[in-house]
Amino acid sequence: MTVAIRRRLAAIDWDAARASLDAEGFARLPPLLTPSECAGVSALFEEDGRFRSTIEMARHGYGEGRYRYFAEPLPPIVRELRAQAYPHLVPVANAWAAALRQETRFPPDLDAFRGLCRRRGQEKPTPLLLRYGPGGYNALHCDLYGDLAFPLQLAVFLSRPGVDTLGIIFHDAK
Repeated sequence: MTVAIRRRLAAIDWDAARASLDAEGFARLPPLLTPSECAGVSALFEEDGRFRSTIEMARHGYGEGRYRYFAEPLPPIVRELRAQAYPHLVPVANAWAAALRQETRFPPDLDAFRGLCRRRGQEKPTPLLLRYGPGGYNALHCDLYGDLAFPLQLAVFLSRPGVDTLGIIFHDAK
């Protein structure tokens, strides 16, 4: 799995993705998971023991739907996606920090960043799995667990709208 995910991420035109992030605030990437991998991750939503908390979005004004924060240990595919994507996203995060004249610079690998988070008492895993029903949506909001936050999120769509059970993995790199 690690090799396959690394290969898929390496095949992305990261210069174009960075340009899109700078110009539009988002970038669309090609599919990062196969249909069977997407189905496998979506199926995890029903496994209560995999999650540390569940959020009903409407109750908090976050939208319509439900999301669940993964507990440790993270599923291997989620762990690999974040570890392999982080080095590609760090240059953008550091360029943005410099442009905003912020002191924070993000280390080149996820383990080092997670170490910084732990030293600040930020230890909760932040990857989540989200599920919408018909008419569901995610309102713009930010879930922070301390003063150190990676400024980018990777959203991996696990379904085809109107065809599959809707699910998505959202995670920042904490």
